[in-house]
Amino acid sequence: MRIRLAVLACAVTVAAATAGPALAQASAQAASRPTSGPRIAAHFDLPHGQTPENIALEPDGTAVVTFAAARQVAAVSPRGVTRILATLPAPADGGAHTPRLGFALTAGVVRAHDGTLYFLYASGTADLTGLWRLRPGHAPHRIAALPADGLPNGLALDERHDRLYMADSALGKIYTVPTRGGTPTTWSAAPELAPAGFLGVNGLKVHQGALWATNLDRGTVVRIPFGPGGRPGPVRITARGLAGIDDFAFTGRGDEILAALDGPDEVVLVQPDGTSTTVLTGADGLQNPTSVAVRRNVAYIPSAAYATASDPNLLIAPVPGPEGSTGHTPDHRRPR
Repeated sequence: MRIRLAVLACAVTVAAATAGPALAQASAQAASRPTSGPRIAAHFDLPHGQTPENIALEPDGTAVVTFAAARQVAAVSPRGVTRILATLPAPADGGAHTPRLGFALTAGVVRAHDGTLYFLYASGTADLTGLWRLRPGHAPHRIAALPADGLPNGLALDERHDRLYMADSALGKIYTVPTRGGTPTTWSAAPELAPAGFLGVNGLKVHQGALWATNLDRGTVVRIPFGPGGRPGPVRITARGLAGIDDFAFTGRGDEILAALDGPDEVVLVQPDGTSTTVLTGADGLQNPTSVAVRRNVAYIPSAAYATASDPNLLIAPVPGPEGSTGHTPDHRRPR
């Protein structure tokens, strides 16, 4: 496990280093840090691969996370207790042929209103790589196969149209499939999604008539509108200079987002005009943050500790308000 995490840690470090000029630009914008009161709600077990990669929230405040290196989906209660919901089968070769990483990866997760969880698994093998579904009281099973030479990563759910969108960070594509499963189709393979050395398109969100995505290598956020028949419209880059950007969430104020910058150990607030401000850093407890979820002005941020190799955790903090104001961090032990 240590060898596997070391491989990913090296990749994270390289991804941040290759975007050096972009990182300098982003750091120059970090003149203020309006978020206050962050605290760690749960610590995870690094030696056992509990490196949280993605997050979805339950109505009672439970956080569902995927443990990348452990091939698991887990629930973290409002009291900080971790319970394993599913452990996916290991590929015969241990995941050695998983692109870019060399180990099987559990990645994006979303939750439907009925409690069904959908998540992505990259194993480097044709029999396991793809989209998986976990219904309450049932065992997980794969409902859509994805290319074994790809790396399915970010996942977005459009419940209104019963569709899921899946980012392939290695192949630079976004696939789509109905929530019932089936054969995925390529929704977009735009050049803006392609990797530039390591991983390309990463986080995905459906928002205001468009699919939004990040590109880790390029440090960008892109918006792709839904056109006639749900087909992709013209790609527009909405933010640049975000070195090491992983997944993100909308704050609830228009197109404003909070984004996790993995290598730099930062969470940034990105405005609709593309400007960004650093609002959380390693000093707040971040350890290579991988994703963000927002509910009721509270941000939930998993950190995988890929490069720090210290303390994978779940941090909660108030979302910075307009003009830098902050809210109150609620007691994580109380259901919301």
